[in-house]
Amino acid sequence: MASNRHLGRIVALQTLYEYEFRHQSGDAQVSLGDIVSRNLEQYNAVIGDTAFVMSLVTGVDKVRAELDAKLQPIAPEWPLEQIARIDRNILRLGLYELLYCHDTVPPKVSINEAVELAKAFGSDNSSKFVNGVLGTAYRTLLEEKPNSANTAV
Repeated sequence: MASNRHLGRIVALQTLYEYEFRHQSGDAQVSLGDIVSRNLEQYNAVIGDTAFVMSLVTGVDKVRAELDAKLQPIAPEWPLEQIARIDRNILRLGLYELLYCHDTVPPKVSINEAVELAKAFGSDNSSKFVNGVLGTAYRTLLEEKPNSANTAV
């Protein structure tokens, strides 16, 4: 199941990336549901746990503003709009898992998976950046305030 979840995270990242790209490009017809359905259809036989992918995609989309508000103070020298789109979506995905999936996904797994996505899809320094930001997020948002992540989506 772990490899299926890794592929699921890749599909979730691709979906979030495409959605943000098309939305920012002015595509009035863009639908997150259509994108994720198309992407899941392509990998349906291999992923298995499509509910996990759907929960990541819809969860990140639902709390995107909150995730962005929590990320910005962690990397103040990098305004979110200046972070590469792929890195921004990896950070959102990783932070979402840290905050909302901690009952089923251990924090170290969430961070490691985000770092692996950054290695695969980001630039040369993306994995270090993602690791630093999510590590700080874990220490400041979860370790110091453990009850702050208990709110379910």
